[in-house]
Parts: sequence; C-alpha cells; structure tokens
Amino acid sequence: MSKQLGVGIIGCGNISTAYLQLAPMFKGYEIRAVADLNMDIAKTRAAEFDVRADTVDGLLAADDIDLVINLTIPAAHMDVSRAILTAGKHVYSEKPFVLSLDEAHELGEVAKANGVRIGSAPDTFLGASHQMARKLFDEGAIGTVFSGSAVVMSSGMEDWHPNPDFFFQKGGGPILDIGPYYICNLVQLLGPVKQVTSFAGAASQTRTIGNGPREGETVPVETPTTIHAVLKFESGAIITLLSSWDVWAHEHPIMELYGSAGTMSLPDPNFFGGDVQVTPKGADPAKHIWDHPFGVVNFEGVHANYRGAGLADMALAISEGREHRCNDTFATHVVEVMTAILEADALGQVLTMTTTCKRPDVLGPSEATGLLA
Repeated sequence: MSKQLGVGIIGCGNISTAYLQLAPMFKGYEIRAVADLNMDIAKTRAAEFDVRADTVDGLLAADDIDLVINLTIPAAHMDVSRAILTAGKHVYSEKPFVLSLDEAHELGEVAKANGVRIGSAPDTFLGASHQMARKLFDEGAIGTVFSGSAVVMSSGMEDWHPNPDFFFQKGGGPILDIGPYYICNLVQLLGPVKQVTSFAGAASQTRTIGNGPREGETVPVETPTTIHAVLKFESGAIITLLSSWDVWAHEHPIMELYGSAGTMSLPDPNFFGGDVQVTPKGADPAKHIWDHPFGVVNFEGVHANYRGAGLADMALAISEGREHRCNDTFATHVVEVMTAILEADALGQVLTMTTTCKRPDVLGPSEATGLLA
C-alpha cells in the first residue's frame, strides 16, 4: 500500500484555495498545514479548511510534512523552492517552475544532494481531452505532424485580479504566466522543442486595475505583453504561438495540429476537459470523447477541474519508486523554451535549446482512476 505523504503549502493567496478544495479527491497525499509571510492570511486559510497555520520556518521543520507546495509569486519560486529542498522535503511548484534555466539547474542539483524530488504545475495536460489527443496522436490519427498553431490572447489580468502587479513585472507576462499550459501540452504531444524565435512588444506602458479595493490605480508594465513566437520541435513540427494580453477579441482556434493525414483541433490547455476534433484527410470532422475521470464536469457546472492530479501522481510515484509525470526534467525544458522565446526577441536571433526531455507517460482512464481517493 502506498504511503500517504504529508503536504504543506507556502503561499496562501487565491490559488491555495483550489489546492485545498480539491485535495480530498486524490489519494497519496494529505494537506496538513499552510504558511505565509502574512500570518493573518495563513490563519484565515487554515481556519477555512481545518488545517494548521504555521510559520514558513515552522513548516519547513515539521516532521509530519514530506512535501511542500510552493504557491508564492513567480519571483520568489527559486528561493522558496531551494529552502524546501534544503530542508529535505520534496517540492511541487506552481507555474512557472522558475524564471531562468540556471535556476532550474541549480534546484535540480539541490534536490539531488538532498535525495528529494521536484514537481511543477501545470498538470492540466493530464486532463481527459489532452490525454485523448495524445492517444489519437500516438495512434497516428492525423499522420506525421508538420505544423500547427497555439493561441492564447485576452485583454489582460487587471480586469479581474485585485493585485495584478506581478503579472506585468519581469518574470510575468503572458508567456511565463499562461504559456506553461500551452507549451507543456505541445511538448507532451510532440516531444521536446529544438529551436525558437520570436517578436515581442507591449501596447501600453501602464495598466489600470479594474477590480477590488485598488480599482483605478495604475501599475507599470515592465515585460512584453504581446509575443509572436515560432517553435521548431525535434520531431520537425513547426508551431506558431501567439500570446498576448493586448487583445479584446479574436476568432483564432485555440490549438490546432496539421498532419499528413488530417487536422486535430484541441481545447484550451488551461482546463482539463473539452472537445477534441479530428478531421481526417478527405473526411468530415469528428469529435472524440474518452470515458476518462478527469473529463467529468465538477466545477461551476461547466469545467472539469482536477488541479492536484500532478501532485497526486508525484506523491504516488515517490511511494512506488517510479518517475512522476510533472517532473523537473520536463519542467526545466519548458522553462528554457519560455525564457528563450523572450530572449530571442531581445537578441533578434533563432535560439537552439540546450535541454531536452521525454514525453510524460500517457495518463489513461485506469491510471487516472488510480489517483482518485
């Protein structure tokens, strides 16, 4: 029988609610404590979910905590994850894993020295629709993929987030914030990226907060908010990625892959569910649905939300002595792709990746069921 890992959370902002709400549906781990630099926030979150509130140092020293979820802002991911690993605990970080390839390599060395593991969100690519797409892809439903597109564009985060500052600071922006969902899904389908290039800019140097107690306040824009990138994969596939927070409306498909035997249209990789449509060469389009537990609508009557699936897979993998799907090699490659996209614009160059990774194992219906309590 697999051991249940004791889990703590550092960072009690908005996203912590999702992890705490959904944790009981998974096996392999139990959230026991939360911590934040603001102890009042930690106590409030702890009271909501009947866990204990702790200081950061107290959580890192706690004997009943085996793994810590890092939910701090992206700029703090490196320092907090390093402290977790140095304390001899596994870490599972929210995306982006870190903000540079050097940081990713350093954390890998710290983890190795302390005999612990690293995992990182996003885990949405483990959702029913994206795993259905992977199954179809592996079966050759559209033949050899030679090109495709991925589009994530909106008007930005300041419309709904009460404290959107960090989204527009260095380390933020649509590539590092939303890009992980798209790039992870492309890599789990197509394999590792070989080269990237891009052009980037920003429509405005300030943003006005439209929600909460700071409504009307402006924040500076310090990072590109529109990026047009081209990714060439080791497989030979060439994918155009459009990522922007300067767009009020568009009608581009979210993600499409074009193969020698047909076209595959995929749903938003920010979510676990949705329709996968395949149009074979010379035939009508057909939607494909998998009887998969991570496709069941369970959130707001609209979405399938299984955030924590990657964490559950990691917890069970630790107990079972196998590789977890949201592993640090995969996350490190995605970090290099994202940071290279931004660097390519700044340098005006095509950049070649120095890292690679294996595609994570397919998470079929039986494997997904095995993660559920």
